[in-house]
Amino acid sequence: MPTSTSESLPLIIAGPILRHCDIQHFTLWFVSSTLLAELNLTLQGANFSRQLTGDEVHTIQLGKHAYQYLINVKAEVLLPAEIEVKYQLCDAISGNVFAQIEGLCYTDIHAVDNTILPLPSVIVKPTINDLLHGSCRQPHHDSADALVAADIRLQQMPSLDERPALLMLSGDQVYVDDVAGPMLYAIGKVIDLLGLPNETFLSANISNSRELGYQPEDMYQRHIDLLPRTEYPAKTALHNWYVNHAVFTSTSAGNHLVSASEVMALYLLSWSPELWQQISIPRDVEGLTAEHLTRWQHEWDNLLVFKAGLSKVRRLMAHLPTYMMFDDHDVTDDWNLTAKWEEAAYGHTFSKRIIGNALIGYTLFQGLGNNPQCMIANLSVPLAGYFNSPSMQTQDDLITALLKYEQWHYTLATSPKLVVLDTRTRRWRSESNLAKPSGLMDWEALMEFQHELVGQDKVIIVSPAPMYGVKVIETIQRIATMCGASLMVDAENWMAHPGTANTLLSIFMHRKTPQQFVILSGDVHYSFAYEVGIRFRHGGPKIYQITCSGLKNQFPEKLLSCFDKLNAWLYGYYSPLNFFTKRKRMTIRGCKPNNARDKRLVNHSGIGMVSFAENGAPSKIAVLHSDMTETQFVPPKHD
Repeated sequence: MPTSTSESLPLIIAGPILRHCDIQHFTLWFVSSTLLAELNLTLQGANFSRQLTGDEVHTIQLGKHAYQYLINVKAEVLLPAEIEVKYQLCDAISGNVFAQIEGLCYTDIHAVDNTILPLPSVIVKPTINDLLHGSCRQPHHDSADALVAADIRLQQMPSLDERPALLMLSGDQVYVDDVAGPMLYAIGKVIDLLGLPNETFLSANISNSRELGYQPEDMYQRHIDLLPRTEYPAKTALHNWYVNHAVFTSTSAGNHLVSASEVMALYLLSWSPELWQQISIPRDVEGLTAEHLTRWQHEWDNLLVFKAGLSKVRRLMAHLPTYMMFDDHDVTDDWNLTAKWEEAAYGHTFSKRIIGNALIGYTLFQGLGNNPQCMIANLSVPLAGYFNSPSMQTQDDLITALLKYEQWHYTLATSPKLVVLDTRTRRWRSESNLAKPSGLMDWEALMEFQHELVGQDKVIIVSPAPMYGVKVIETIQRIATMCGASLMVDAENWMAHPGTANTLLSIFMHRKTPQQFVILSGDVHYSFAYEVGIRFRHGGPKIYQITCSGLKNQFPEKLLSCFDKLNAWLYGYYSPLNFFTKRKRMTIRGCKPNNARDKRLVNHSGIGMVSFAENGAPSKIAVLHSDMTETQFVPPKHD
């Protein structure tokens, strides 16, 4: 591979990724290695071609050789509906800034002013007839990347009319808390290559980020040598073998990212192939134990396949409007799971900085593109304060602003209306015991959610965690919580907190709610679909819980098979145990996969595909697996 030098960097090192796009908005994200000037945007098919103003180009210098751009153009009528619009971005020096990206387009030749150039395109679809959704993309996991399969499916579509309306990524787009050894090695190289900033630490075993090690002998040790620890043991009946001393509870935190530069480098390596082409990572290394060497080589093999598919992943996101929402691994495992966890994490200077750095990464690479006007208006000052003048004070000021920010959620003015929920930062803390799981949304956030439903007859809800999960797993989590081990079993589900559960169910059962609810979720590393109704009521809303997880992750196969059988035995449709749950006023029926190898719970990495009927009900629920096979969920038979 080439030697890592800034002179060898291509112009575009990440992206382009289409973000918030509708009739009134065009949003495009990318990162360049040099500062661009006098950007001119052409939207062929939209009658738009002019130089962009300063308000339409949001630029952040991430490092000496890294400039993030968010192009955000707004007009009363900008993009025509249901028509392919090709886009081209030019600057005064380089011309078409995306011209050198190989394989960016699905077609080889487009005629542009008598010049043969490939151009990517977008199709705005105000009515959502089809969409893609997924979560949990871990680069070094054994499974293949389902985003690559989605790109291949898009390429094979005979008509542009069949293109999905959008791609919804509902959590764990990156794993800040679980990084492979070779990936951390690559992160160190990217930090040097791009000149990403150094930062100072307080209350840590190191004084600044330059002291972080990226050689093989430094791998898999951070949970022992670096990550902060609490000063109290967990109060639990299982304290003889389960004592939670660590602030960060991930079981794979040996390479947990710490600095803002590490998080930025991880994102750049996750979205596009360019930086991988600048880095050589050895498979055979010295300085590791035999166990860790085996792990390194296994991760190296999986990352080799991962980076080979990144050009296709980039092509997919350059053609589909892409929306995102965080879950815990985008920041750290069990993020805000309990009030006791929050007390430990935010009460320690170093752990607060680590969490804040992950939020900085999410803001830059995910959040800004979801709702650009709102986020830029509220966060541009602290973002500019830090990136224009990096210091411990400006970084702390930015982190404080991000931790106080309460507009991570957003909606899309589509039909059906799409409502994306923040289930991480506005939680309903337990008042009886700080170690009990918090509700995924507090009362105020739930009331705002209900307000979004007023006047709607159909709606799509994006909740990173399923609102209706596998009941037997929720029961196990409840038992573990009673023993004080909620962190050990990730006991965060919508029914774990009485206040949140009762308020949520009341919203669904209200007679003025929409008649069709479709809930899209991820998080759990397996896929399933439920039809949910209300007992003892004629008519009333129909609810569909559709879960697809993960894009590049899976649940332990034998364990999931056991849970599947137990859930069918104990909480099947006719089971009287259903009347002893918080969901007793609702009927829940599982959709059966059409593949004979699968039970109700499908444990193969893939991306969800949902088609919608005119009334907002799903007409097709399927998972496109990373091996290009497809599983469809068949609706249950009704009495």
